[in-house]
Amino acid sequence: MAIDSPADADASATDGDGTNERSATRRGEHGTTADRATASPPVAVRWANVTHEYGDTTSRFRAAATRTVTALRDVSLEIHAGEVIGLVGPSGSGKSTALHVMGGLLVPTDGRVEVLGTDLTALSTTERTRLRRDRIGFVFQGFHLLPALSARANVALPLVEHGIARRERRRRADEWLDRVGLGDRASHRPSELSGGEQQRVAIARALVTDPDLVLADEPTGELDTETGERVLESLVDVADDRTVVLATHDERAVERAARTITLLDGAIVDDG
Repeated sequence: MAIDSPADADASATDGDGTNERSATRRGEHGTTADRATASPPVAVRWANVTHEYGDTTSRFRAAATRTVTALRDVSLEIHAGEVIGLVGPSGSGKSTALHVMGGLLVPTDGRVEVLGTDLTALSTTERTRLRRDRIGFVFQGFHLLPALSARANVALPLVEHGIARRERRRRADEWLDRVGLGDRASHRPSELSGGEQQRVAIARALVTDPDLVLADEPTGELDTETGERVLESLVDVADDRTVVLATHDERAVERAARTITLLDGAIVDDG
């Protein structure tokens, strides 16, 4: 049975043997148990004095409507590989902006942003896009699934850009749907899935490219309590040894985080 979407078009680039060298490399970076006892994991995200402003930052004479809003204020932080981080704070505190900066969707007004050993502020737009595609997975509050495609096709879609052959795309999509508990829903379209099931499809899609860093923006924001709990369990459990940053108001998500960073008015007020 073929995947019922544009994701089915045969890729022309790489072979589809399913070998994932980056997974082995990521696991190897942490070393043996003895090594981990004496050395900290590598730093996945490092910020130095990051500030981001929205609006016109150039004109001396600007109307009130165009004045700048400071979303991040001189923020410095380090997140280590394999950590599950809860990023919390009230609405307007800078959580979403922080995720967008970590993911290379925004270049900060000032400061240095290093992600997975690369200074994002020194990259071109094309280079940042390539880094996001290859090494970062996103999970959003809105599921952003294509309504005409099956769950399998939605999950497989990012693999097209990687040049993965059609059969291998299908295999990987089915594997990840199994891992989030939706193996029997692969052929269903989003309209035939519950909200929780759609979010789990989105999680599978974020992880199918085997990213090193997973950024989740309010992943349970549109879900009821029981469904949100299942989604959080799926996200944290299948993340394995990846670095996960959850921007959330959800206390259940905070409880699953090994460390919580609290933002207020664009600044870190607590980190522990």
